[in-house]
Amino acid sequence: MLSLRGPVYVSTSSQSSVPFQLSSTSYNAIVCAAKGPRPRYPRVWKTKKRIGTISKSMKLVDCVKELSNVKEEVYGALDAFVAWELEFPLITVKKALKTLVNEKEWKRVIQLTKWMLSKGQGKTMGSYYALLNALAEEGRLEEVEDLWKMLLSKHLDALPRIFFDKMISVYYGRGMHEKMFEVFADMEELGVRPTMSIVSKVGDVFEKMGMLEKYEKLNKKYPPPTWEYKYIKGKRVKIRLTRSDEFYTTNEEGVDQLNEGYIEPNDSNKIVTDDEERSFD
Repeated sequence: MLSLRGPVYVSTSSQSSVPFQLSSTSYNAIVCAAKGPRPRYPRVWKTKKRIGTISKSMKLVDCVKELSNVKEEVYGALDAFVAWELEFPLITVKKALKTLVNEKEWKRVIQLTKWMLSKGQGKTMGSYYALLNALAEEGRLEEVEDLWKMLLSKHLDALPRIFFDKMISVYYGRGMHEKMFEVFADMEELGVRPTMSIVSKVGDVFEKMGMLEKYEKLNKKYPPPTWEYKYIKGKRVKIRLTRSDEFYTTNEEGVDQLNEGYIEPNDSNKIVTDDEERSFD
């Protein structure tokens, strides 16, 4: 059946009929009955000029460097910097912290990290380690120990090995052997395997103090590895370690050959990739 229909009529308050047709060009406008398209106003909190996190982090670094060491002034300036942000700019602050760490601005790292943690943001192991490292570099041993005790009590079973390594390095550099032995005992009790740097420092202290039996037991329990994993050109590579006068070091000749794209394997210098290791297994 064929049906013919005319245009749709909308009645207004003046009892007149007006033909109502939708225009194909008005895509972004919402048409209201008998009142025309409704205008769209720009939102107040959205700006047309978008600033990336890199430029924001550089501005934050410049802002922090110009401040004094007064806590109220630093916190006030940082609060003013993020006052117009809808959400806390965590990525911007993290990039600024990374820049300050690379520039070894330890006082600014401490100020920025403490301010961020006071806002309840960025409570990660990376932030805590940056704060611990900065406090150690500034020689603020009491704050380092307080932060270490807090982390050890809260994250007893999930504390990364790098924190133990840092604390042993701090106590080793200051000659605080008893506290270094306590941290090492905590590692063994928690089942955290020490790195070769930790074993070498603890063994050095045992040897200096005349504890030869403990020194021999330590070397038997944690012998130096014969292989090491490194990432070269984005590929995970297994490299044999060679014996030097004091420590086991990587054979750099084999690494240079790998970087040049040529490897000549022999008994003393051998580089094994993951695929070859699977074939051995």
